[in-house]
Amino acid sequence: MSDLSAAVTQAFDLEGALAAGSVHFQPRDGQTQMALAVTEVIEQGGELVVEAGTGVGKTYAYLVPVLLSGQRALVSTATKALQDQLFSRDIPKLTQILNLPIKVALLKGRGSYLCVQRLEQSRQGHEANDRVYAHALAKIETWSHSTLTGDLSELTGLDDRSPVIPLVTSTRDNCLGSQCPKFRACHVNLARKEALAADVVVINHHLFFADLTVRESGMAELLPTVRVTVFDEAHQLNEIGVNFLGHNITTGQLIDLARDVLGAGLQLARGLVDWSAMASLLEKSARDLRLTASDFRAGARLRWTSLEPTGMDLSTWQLGLAGVQEACQRNMQALETVSELAPDFVRLYERFATLLQTLKRFEKPCADESVRWLEVGTQLRLVESPLDIADAVQAQMLGMKPLADDEQTLEQAFQDPTQESVALRKAFIFTSATLGDDAQMRWFTEPCGLMQARLLQVSSPFNYAEQAAVYVPRDMPRPNEPHHSQKVAQLVRQAALVLGGRTLVLTTTLAAMRSIGQALSEDVSLSGSVEVLVQGQGPKRRLMERFRQGQQEGPAGCILVASASFWEGFDVPGEALQLVVIDKLPFPPPNDPLVEARSSRLEREGRSAFSAYSLPEAAVALKQGAGRLIRSESDRGILVVCDPRLATMGYGKRLLASLPDMRVLRDPADFAQALSRLTRTSTKT
Repeated sequence: MSDLSAAVTQAFDLEGALAAGSVHFQPRDGQTQMALAVTEVIEQGGELVVEAGTGVGKTYAYLVPVLLSGQRALVSTATKALQDQLFSRDIPKLTQILNLPIKVALLKGRGSYLCVQRLEQSRQGHEANDRVYAHALAKIETWSHSTLTGDLSELTGLDDRSPVIPLVTSTRDNCLGSQCPKFRACHVNLARKEALAADVVVINHHLFFADLTVRESGMAELLPTVRVTVFDEAHQLNEIGVNFLGHNITTGQLIDLARDVLGAGLQLARGLVDWSAMASLLEKSARDLRLTASDFRAGARLRWTSLEPTGMDLSTWQLGLAGVQEACQRNMQALETVSELAPDFVRLYERFATLLQTLKRFEKPCADESVRWLEVGTQLRLVESPLDIADAVQAQMLGMKPLADDEQTLEQAFQDPTQESVALRKAFIFTSATLGDDAQMRWFTEPCGLMQARLLQVSSPFNYAEQAAVYVPRDMPRPNEPHHSQKVAQLVRQAALVLGGRTLVLTTTLAAMRSIGQALSEDVSLSGSVEVLVQGQGPKRRLMERFRQGQQEGPAGCILVASASFWEGFDVPGEALQLVVIDKLPFPPPNDPLVEARSSRLEREGRSAFSAYSLPEAAVALKQGAGRLIRSESDRGILVVCDPRLATMGYGKRLLASLPDMRVLRDPADFAQALSRLTRTSTKT
């Protein structure tokens, strides 16, 4: 056993550092097994994929060996919430317990940091005359004088969706770089300097892929110096990655660009150009392009396999694109006349040039192994995306070596990993509670290019047979039949009245969420005894806090009806949540262009798209949703899947097998009895 393995084993021992430093720590075989696997890959290099069930304690299982190794490390998460938790709570606690003098840094994307220059410009913009904007800007300005990091998450009461945020943050497009008059005070650059000087850097997947694609996040200097990289919440890696590795343009980008042209022009070159006319021309071209899709519902994704998206009129579409191109060219001509007055105009000119280059890409055939579509919403989004991240992972991640000396360039750091010595091989750890429905975890490893990685599955320590049950109501209509949502709402109402709330309803579509939420909200029998919360009624954080409080902070318990973003990352340990209801099996939508392209590729390879893609996708999503139910050893609860196909179709056995080993409730009487037992348990505690 190596010195590091011995140190890790001792740390997780019953009389080790973790037990001594935390009264809540209990040794778990699965956690120690995972920690030793992480230790081995740190020492030998290579890739490790770990599926660690809920309750294993995977965060400590990878952090302890990483910290004890003394190697420079990067920890990437899918969400800012977990990123903040790692930086503010988990890592500081462990470094104290293990008595390690380790410097840790937090690095987020530009949109998370206050831009001092743009805050100053916003005071002179037309938004400053709006009372709502002015109030928010004043609050941000007051905070800006005291913050050390510029991280907007410090600012309480600022909604993540606030329209003020783009006014006071920078993007890769509008950042002036070293020519900015506030460059020395730039919070983004200060955060990068902290990261370059740290032993462990906590980032998120979005930032990681942004760096792989544009090499501008400041990590271009950081990544080659890192020996160990951990991807937590790795199940989101592929979908986040394809968004960054592709190409896209939105009409919202055009509106933002028009606003920036107007602001810079009026502030720095008033009277030299009719800036209002230039901005209006660009805004009109964006609106006209959006109107080309006025016949399509919001949320539609239109296949784009020829010159125009499916269902669009070719001449109308081309006229819309031509209008945008002409507006861009006119603005570039205007900017060229004042380019010597300020770096702002040079940067704006470059943004237009990049935009035109991307527009021309969309005039050519779609690249091989990619898919193209038009996304319709309040704005239009033109997208060309790779089908997965396998090539990027193989070429740009796994082949990277740490710097041998100060002279090595970033390009030299990317070399054939087969030529590396063991001493130089990087270590990559990918972990999540859900990475597939088979022992090979192909749902994750194939699209991520990790078919040669070492695999480990660690089961949850929870006793699901005792703690949880699953019920499939066979009399429920199929999801495509009329009144399905009403029947789901009826079941939820009856169960929630028994439990006094404590119910989370997860839907696969926004339409179902609204229908079920409306039916429950209008149900007078729930009034006063149960509070109905529906996603979209307020900020996500506020809804989660109210639900967790349950009856502690009011006369009524809660029903929360939610869709996509609540299927994972929503933890409610304890009795505030005892019933999770899923409206239907979460199969990927077959008419989605990306789903269709991935399915077509599998069929060309002679594989079943349903078995190799749709079923694993549904299994992983179902596991994620079911994972909201049991979050601790003392939790008790019931999972209800309101889709009779789970009980009647052959593939239902495969989906049920992907769930934890819950006991099965056979009929309504069993379900009612199980609800009654939960009520008696709640009364005792």
